[in-house]
Amino acid sequence: MAVPGSVWAVTIVGIVALLAFDYVFHVRKAHVPSLREAAVWSALYVGIAILFGVAVTAFGGGTMGAEYFAGYVTEKALSVDNLFVFLIIMASFKVPRADQQKVLLFGIVFSLIARTGFIFLGAALINSFAWAFYLFGLILLVTAINLVRPASRDDGGENVVVRVARRVFHTSERYDRDKLFTVENGKRVMTPMLLVMVAIGGTDILFALDSIPAIFGLTQNVYLVFTATAFSLLGLRQLYFLIDGLLDRLIYLSYGLAAILGFIGVKLVLHALHENNVPFLNDGQPVDVVEISTGLSLSVIVGVLAITVLASLTSARGKAQKAVSAARRHATDYLDGAEDPARREDTFGKLLAEQAKIRALPEKYRARIRDERELMSLLHRVHAEHGSTFAP
Repeated sequence: MAVPGSVWAVTIVGIVALLAFDYVFHVRKAHVPSLREAAVWSALYVGIAILFGVAVTAFGGGTMGAEYFAGYVTEKALSVDNLFVFLIIMASFKVPRADQQKVLLFGIVFSLIARTGFIFLGAALINSFAWAFYLFGLILLVTAINLVRPASRDDGGENVVVRVARRVFHTSERYDRDKLFTVENGKRVMTPMLLVMVAIGGTDILFALDSIPAIFGLTQNVYLVFTATAFSLLGLRQLYFLIDGLLDRLIYLSYGLAAILGFIGVKLVLHALHENNVPFLNDGQPVDVVEISTGLSLSVIVGVLAITVLASLTSARGKAQKAVSAARRHATDYLDGAEDPARREDTFGKLLAEQAKIRALPEKYRARIRDERELMSLLHRVHAEHGSTFAP
């Protein structure tokens, strides 16, 4: 179904207006969103995405509606997984909590621009070359395998672009609120804030290489691909602060995403065989294979995500990982808040609460935690500075 240019124009204006509203009323003034603020605005953006999907179903039919919702749910799940990397990058650069909103909004805008470019490139490939379906399917299958392979996400945000920027330009070691440049020793230098944004932008491009083939496996309607991607990114900033404490708890999310991407990869390959015109396959003729319906795709995606999230939240390993991450964060905040005694005391109380949760874990998890030398050293330092005894 062709979408009129006027509908495209209204949609783009609406998305830009939402981003501008987000910046003017939430991000421009640095602050840490409360849990209530994050929950309200996350729910609002999800509600907007759902209402848009209802409108697509009403005006475009059930198939278009199902394709949009399948794409939106898949892209939203991939966006949540991307938050893990954002969290690592901002932790490695020690971005002040109040300034993280600006970094996230930049990441969302850059990601939307990058993915829009990939969307139109992907559409051009699909329209011109049927073998593009084979290529996209292969990308997703390889990505699915990489997701379940043991590998560390923690690259410290130091991608190639960041390393080059550090060497070529003068960079400051300290933040100047949320400024990108500051004056140090009479010279204009970049602040770490700009480097963080470079790191986020670089990873956004890599994320697009996975997410765009995934949604093209669910619909080839460029308008649905664009809107599902855009609405999955809107509200991601608020979602970050809402589920910050749960991110480390979703320990099985990568396995669920691997299953989803693998499933969509197989769907793409089957579709490619059905539309085949590659000369060395079946003499360039379509292959009679079963194709996976959009309804089945949506059911599989929602089902896998539900099982993954429930398994993660009820897992003892997930609880252990969440407690360790929270303890590490509180310990770091305590040591960084030396100039504010009240803040240090409050943070120390939170740290003690997390240590109590760790002590309540089964012994096998406590033993693994005690083997984390960096964490144990960090906790010893905090207790030594506070004048208390540390009991691991």
